[in-house]
Amino acid sequence: MREVAWNEAGGSQIVAAIDAGTNSVHLLVAEASGRSLRPMADEKIFVRLGSAVERGHLGPARDELVAAISHFTDLARDLGAHRIAIVGTEPLRRVADADDVVEEVKRSTGVPLDVLSHEEEGLLTLLGVTLGDQVEHELVVADVGGGSSELVMVGPGRPPLAVGLRLGSARLIERHAEHDPPTSAELDAMRRAAEAVLASAPDATPTEMVAVGGTATNLLPILPLAVEDRCLDHERIESACQQLMAEPSTAAAERYLIHSVRARTLPAGAAILAALLDRYRLDRLTVSDASLREGAAIALARAGLAWRAALPALAGSRPSSAASAK
Repeated sequence: MREVAWNEAGGSQIVAAIDAGTNSVHLLVAEASGRSLRPMADEKIFVRLGSAVERGHLGPARDELVAAISHFTDLARDLGAHRIAIVGTEPLRRVADADDVVEEVKRSTGVPLDVLSHEEEGLLTLLGVTLGDQVEHELVVADVGGGSSELVMVGPGRPPLAVGLRLGSARLIERHAEHDPPTSAELDAMRRAAEAVLASAPDATPTEMVAVGGTATNLLPILPLAVEDRCLDHERIESACQQLMAEPSTAAAERYLIHSVRARTLPAGAAILAALLDRYRLDRLTVSDASLREGAAIALARAGLAWRAALPALAGSRPSSAASAK
C-alpha cells in the first residue's frame, strides 16, 4: 500500500484494520496524521474459507481463522495501534457458526469482530478509494472478492449506493471449474454465470470504474503494460486468462509471484471483471491499491470507535467536525 493523504487537521495516531474474507485475513497498520495515512504493516494470511462457506459452516476452519486474527491483533498492538477494527465479510455473513467466531475473537483479542453488511463493506471500500472527498463524476467502485462482489455507485450531489452480490472468484471456481487450470468451456461457464448475476445489479451510467481487491491487483503482474498504467480492458483481461489457463495454478503462482490460492481463483475473478465492464458499457477500468482496510483505518482515525455509526456520513461526504473529534 502506498501512502495516501486527505485534507483534514488532527494529531498523529496509529490505527489498524483486520479484514477476514473468503480467501485471506489481511492486516493494515498505519499512522494516521492530519493529512495522511502512512502504512506500517500490510500483511495477509491465506485461510481459504471458500469450501467451508459452501458447506454453510466453518467447522475446523474456525480455529485457523481465529488464530490468524489473533496473531494480527498482537502484531498491531506491538506496532503501537491503540485503535483496532476487526471486520468480517462474506464468509461470516453466510455461515451458521458466525456467532461462535465472533465470540471466540472477542475472547481471544478483546476487540469486537464486526460482521459487515454488504452496504457497509461497499462504503468502507469507497472511503478507502476517495478518502471521503466529494466525487465529481459518475463512478463505480468494484471489489471482487472470493465469496461476493461489492459495488458502489456514486456521483455528484447524491449519496453513494452500495450493494453486494453473491458473485465471487472462489464461488465460481467451486461451482464451475473441476480442472486446474480451467478449460475454455469452464471459463465460458464462469463468464455466463457472472453475466447472469450482474444482470440484476443496479443500473448506472458511469464514466469511470475503479476495481480494488486481490483479483484486480493480482492480474497486474501478469500484464507488464498494466503494471505501468494500472488499467485493464477486455483485451488485457483475455490475455491474462489465456496465460493463466496455459499451466496449473501452482506453476502460474511461481511464474507471476502470486499465492497459489489466488492463482487458482484468478481466472474466475478475471471473468467477473470482464462481465462488469460489459454490464456498465465501459472500455476499461483502473486498479487501485486502496480497499476497505484503508477505509476502516481512515474511519477509525476520523470517528474513533464510533466509526461504524459514522460510516454513511464519512463515505458520502467529508466528515463533520463532530465526527472528527470523537
